[in-house]
Amino acid sequence: MNQSRILIVDDEALNLEILHEILADLYSVTRAVSGAEALEEAQKTLPDLILLDIEMPEIDGYEVCKHLKDDPLTQNIPIIFVTGRVEVDDETRGFDVGAVDYISKPYNPRIIRARVNTHLELKHHRDVLEELSSLDGLTGVANRRAFDERLSSEWNRATRTNSTLALVMVDVDFFKLYNDHYGHASGDDCLKQVAKALADSLQREYDFFARYGGEEFVAVLPGMEEKVL
Repeated sequence: MNQSRILIVDDEALNLEILHEILADLYSVTRAVSGAEALEEAQKTLPDLILLDIEMPEIDGYEVCKHLKDDPLTQNIPIIFVTGRVEVDDETRGFDVGAVDYISKPYNPRIIRARVNTHLELKHHRDVLEELSSLDGLTGVANRRAFDERLSSEWNRATRTNSTLALVMVDVDFFKLYNDHYGHASGDDCLKQVAKALADSLQREYDFFARYGGEEFVAVLPGMEEKVL
């Protein structure tokens, strides 16, 4: 079973080191030292959980959390604020912008581990339900709903970063004739084989493939150079 991935965000090296030491033996831990780096790392690696400091230069933790929750690609990542701020208003604001928990400094390793484990378990259960609702029942690849969400997210990212985005539509020619001649069961088997062949042809882990509807399929390819197409 793969280790859960945790992103720790803090502009203080000592805080990063302490949290890393508390969690690294149980999880795969990456670090970010600023809000901008946190947003970039979250979109690139899609961690299972983020531990986020509030007081950081340029973009504070509240703003980082808001950006993550506004992006469909990262909005379901649970965020725990880990901060020295202990006022009720600070904690309330943290929940208002989308955090699932709030841990005050100084760190208590047992509390950190317990709360991290609890929210990772909750996310795992949510992910299972989300995956089931995002899969095409026949072919097992992503469905139209999942495609719409991914396209919106990748379009927003491409616009924000001024990067390229390719969209590939595939239609199975003469499928109705095939279906009518060989029967619906054979037609279903044909779609399954086509879906598998197309999905297996994607080389990069961040490429996305889905059944668009009927005998139509679609792929979203972020960062694809024009000369490759």
